[in-house]
Amino acid sequence: MKRTYFFCTILFAFWCMTVNAQKQPHTFKVIPLGIYGGSDESNLSCYMLGINNTDKYVCLDAGTLHAGIDIAIKEKVFTTTTSTVLRNNIQGYLISHPHLDHLAGLIINSPDDTTKHIYGLPFCLDVIADKYFSWKSWANFGDAGEQPLLKKYHYNRLLEGSEIALANTNMFVTAFEISHANPYQSTAFLVRTDSAYVLYLGDTGADEIERSTKLQELWNRLTPLIKTKQLKGIFIETSFPDEQPNEKLFGHLTPSLLMKELKNLSLLCGEDNLQNVPIIITHIKPSGNNEIIIKNELKQENTQDLQLVFPKQGKQFLL
Repeated sequence: MKRTYFFCTILFAFWCMTVNAQKQPHTFKVIPLGIYGGSDESNLSCYMLGINNTDKYVCLDAGTLHAGIDIAIKEKVFTTTTSTVLRNNIQGYLISHPHLDHLAGLIINSPDDTTKHIYGLPFCLDVIADKYFSWKSWANFGDAGEQPLLKKYHYNRLLEGSEIALANTNMFVTAFEISHANPYQSTAFLVRTDSAYVLYLGDTGADEIERSTKLQELWNRLTPLIKTKQLKGIFIETSFPDEQPNEKLFGHLTPSLLMKELKNLSLLCGEDNLQNVPIIITHIKPSGNNEIIIKNELKQENTQDLQLVFPKQGKQFLL
């Protein structure tokens, strides 16, 4: 009896080790400081992204900072002050496009911030320098634009398709232009550490609506990373419910349009492979009961059985 118990224990331990070895380790951690695309100015697009087991982050967009950090502290994600997280933990900002719901937190909190980089494609950084950090609308905390230059922020102008290091982190970024109410632009950021990647898309419309091939080109770029299980997650927006008319999408996605785009991606990488990649839903416009409708439509139309993640402000998750 004892011998049987001993062998059963050994077999169970071996099984546990095998299962754990098959699990993909978490590489990134994400702290949503803001998740919506409008209405609530205390909860607009901003995601702190860092390497798991480190305390250095970059922000993917910066619609809300202070209010989101406050909530993360209440959720015990941080055991320090809001000021310390803003000044010391956040190492830079990746701004997808210069609309206020992706930028307001950075502008408002700039007097209390520390020296760091703002990363973006030239079309985005030019608007920040010309329209926001100008002495006509706000003090110029940048290192370009209207004099005098306070030089708190360095504009790091990204070259599409070229990877650069993110200062003071062990992460790297490659930027890709996407369409946001053609001819207007937004950005997708592919962030890497070692051989692991995360993709964050700012606001984007569907190729069929935008008369564009930007998303298809991006899917082509992602396919090898998905097949080799290097892509740990895709952040992508779904702003309106399906009832929104095409002429009133203004460069955004609905649940049906998102699922069509993800179907296009799965045709390249394989549905089974895409099922391994969490799809983080961003930028819901929560007017009325839109949030409930959008979530229900996404779940109903998820015929590929993809991992849909609905982030909550201040709640950390791992990828």
